[in-house]
Amino acid sequence: MNKLFIFKQFTVNQDRCAMKVGTDAVLLGAWTPVDHHPISLLDIGSGTGIIALMLAQRSHAKCIDAIEIDEDAYEQCVENFEQSQWNDRLFCYHASLLEFTEEIEDKYELIVSNPPFLPPPTPPKGEGVPSISRKTARFYDALPFEHLVESVSKLLSKRGVFSVILPFQEEENFLALASKVNLFSFRILHVKGNPSSEIKRSLIAFSFNKKDIKTEDLIIETSRHVYTKDYIDLTKGFYLKM
Repeated sequence: MNKLFIFKQFTVNQDRCAMKVGTDAVLLGAWTPVDHHPISLLDIGSGTGIIALMLAQRSHAKCIDAIEIDEDAYEQCVENFEQSQWNDRLFCYHASLLEFTEEIEDKYELIVSNPPFLPPPTPPKGEGVPSISRKTARFYDALPFEHLVESVSKLLSKRGVFSVILPFQEEENFLALASKVNLFSFRILHVKGNPSSEIKRSLIAFSFNKKDIKTEDLIIETSRHVYTKDYIDLTKGFYLKM
């Protein structure tokens, strides 16, 4: 199941990826600012490659790189890149973020990440730990926020933008960590599943320049599978049925 996810302009194979295509990735790929017309782009922890593919569709970036540490996900990301219409612009590296940051000399004008953020569960007595690929994809220790912002500060160009999606409860902590490396938020989107639910996600865009922060709200559904106009407008360039 869930081996194929078909969007309007590309298809994502995901049978070998621990983390399947989800709303978080689609939100980040659709919302991330590209109005500064980035020429070079980096997707950190690319998984299936969906966010890089969405940004290839939305931008004219000539260089779109991705890094993925899990071998199966890396191979699937490469496959998804190669079968897309933008295969001459997309490239995936099999590496950790720390390795990549130490070796690369390039600077990127746009960096995006849908980082792992679920804390490792304690398995019930007598049961084993979760599979390593699932753990690598979602646990804090796979990509600590401190490592993420430190690496981004080294890889981002002076005019660059860094865009990330997080649990809402992590927003304040992440903003503080980013400010320590002179990354300052200028745009924030708070996402709620429905009008009566609590804020679930924060999408945040950073730059090295302090600007006035534009904060907006997005509600995904008014009721089950009845999507709001704002959510449809944001994602209709990608979802087949939007």
